[in-house]
Amino acid sequence: MGTAKSHDALATPAGTGNNRAMELHRETEADGWEVEALFDTCFAPGRTALSSYRLRDGVPPARDLCLVARGAAGEVAGAIRFWPVCVGPHSAMLLGPVAVHPTRQGEGLGAFLLQSGLDRAAVGGVARVLLVGDASYYGRFGFRRLRGVTMPPPTNPDRVLGVWDWDGIAGSVTRAV
Repeated sequence: MGTAKSHDALATPAGTGNNRAMELHRETEADGWEVEALFDTCFAPGRTALSSYRLRDGVPPARDLCLVARGAAGEVAGAIRFWPVCVGPHSAMLLGPVAVHPTRQGEGLGAFLLQSGLDRAAVGGVARVLLVGDASYYGRFGFRRLRGVTMPPPTNPDRVLGVWDWDGIAGSVTRAV
């Protein structure tokens, strides 16, 4: 995963009709508190009680894949994280959370973060990525329902989605150690 650039300048995603400048970079430890504040703004207060957070406890995120989008004034406009997990004996990346600040929603930034993160994962040799989400949204990025892959309860199995090499992969999703 060391082939991804640590810092990339970019414009707001094409086709959004918004020309506000953005900068995309890998998340560093120094970004952590601002990214957590963004997640607190975008998600319900009990977000850390979700079963997917138990897979993240005590496991550092995959920093080469975690991205932060900053606006022209330096504010955090969006962020995406990836976490190593295991599915049976196989490694995978758990995508999430991904969030866009309410003042920047509707600009295509969430899709841009998702595609940028997936592109970095592909370049970095990640074989498979999973997430818990809506197939109607994530399907456009190639995600499909994973049958036989079980997230910790009470996760709805219809929302367990994956992309790339899932042929023959089944089992419980567990923390990477």
